[in-house]
Amino acid sequence: MKKIIFFIILVIFLILVCVGSIFIGTGYNMYTRALNNESIESKFQSIKNKPDYTKLEEMSNTYKDAVIAVEDHRFYKHNGVDIISVMRAIVTNMVKGKVIEGGSSITQQLAKNTYFTQDKTITRKVAEAFLAWKYEKELDKDTILELYVNTSYFGSGYYDIGSASKGYFNKSPSELNDYEATLLAGLPNAPSIYNPTINFELASQRQAQVLNKMVKYKYIDENKKAEILSLKKEYEEYFSKKDGND
Repeated sequence: MKKIIFFIILVIFLILVCVGSIFIGTGYNMYTRALNNESIESKFQSIKNKPDYTKLEEMSNTYKDAVIAVEDHRFYKHNGVDIISVMRAIVTNMVKGKVIEGGSSITQQLAKNTYFTQDKTITRKVAEAFLAWKYEKELDKDTILELYVNTSYFGSGYYDIGSASKGYFNKSPSELNDYEATLLAGLPNAPSIYNPTINFELASQRQAQVLNKMVKYKYIDENKKAEILSLKKEYEEYFSKKDGND
């Protein structure tokens, strides 16, 4: 009986290894094809040539802190793929019986934004990981963060923090106040859903998640969070006068 159980476990293990090898192989091929179609140097140069490209030093500290807190709080510690976040996401999704968390790092999201589609496939996730590791070898963390917020979609046709800041608030990123900065930091998670000109209440709920993360990781305290949220009514009136075109 023990031999049968051992044999079954061995077969299952070998199947998993084979399936995993297939996904790794196809993901690696997707990664190499993407780079063959356009080099990293060419890709990044086209991004930096955008009229609304914003350098990291031109963004408010609150905005940068908010992005890191809500998207990837171990951003400056991992090598492109945060294994802890990935494992936590797997456990959470298994418990919930559906996809609740993605576990993608900021570097992985940059890989997706620059070379891949939004389709949630295992092959794409593998390709994304290979590219994330390459980015981490060739770029410093601040450059990766800068490129990420300049390739993220914020809704209403705004594909970078510069155009989103101007479009939603008629300000440059450096001029954003804490309320505006934390609101924008939450939009790329689901821009069609959280677009404040279309559904301000959902955008506010997402902003509250951002602020909770900022408190959790000690970027701000509860008093600062309350101060920021006290402006909600003012901005609800502001967005009620704007038209949303996602």
